Amino acid sequence: MTMRKVLQSASTIALLSVLTASAALAHEQTGVGGGLASGLLHPLTGIDHLVAMVAVGIWGAQLGGVAIWVLPIVFPLVMALGAVAGILKIGLPLPELVIALSALVLGLAVALRIRVPFAAAAAIVAVFAIFHGHAHGVELPSAANPLAYGCGFVVATGLLHACGIMIGALARWPGGERVIQGVGAAIAALGGYFLAASLGAIA
Repeated sequence: MTMRKVLQSASTIALLSVLTASAALAHEQTGVGGGLASGLLHPLTGIDHLVAMVAVGIWGAQLGGVAIWVLPIVFPLVMALGAVAGILKIGLPLPELVIALSALVLGLAVALRIRVPFAAAAAIVAVFAIFHGHAHGVELPSAANPLAYGCGFVVATGLLHACGIMIGALARWPGGERVIQGVGAAIAALGGYFLAASLGAIA
């Protein structure tokens, strides 16, 4: 399958997911439908979650090789474990701060084109994924079906990673790498803002 076909498929899935979520939101957030809709929309309603997940896809594309696919797989899988911890009310230290830090670190990794061994990149992504997943689990609507909710936010996360991979593909065109680095810098700036806000809330 060519990159163009992959991107077209990702765009189609994203559109269908949004339409499905919108239709389900016409009803109360209950049961399987409500859980799926809530899960699909949850990563899209928090800019800190959204930019970090896009950054994972971009960084994977920059690292190349298996990283382009494995990092976007590692994140949702580990995130699901974090969500279980959140649903079970198992606490994590300073979750909002770490989520903000994830956007800052991943944004800088993209902006500075930081290259690390694949295992180290996967470990970094996995640590941040636990905290993102935990936040999703804690915010599970009380009336929603937990399994459907989990499937929803895992799918939405995968689509955000796919968007990041699409952005990373710009490197094939003249000047594309500069655009990618600019996106990374913007993500890092947002992460820095959220980190400052989190530190201010703690103080």
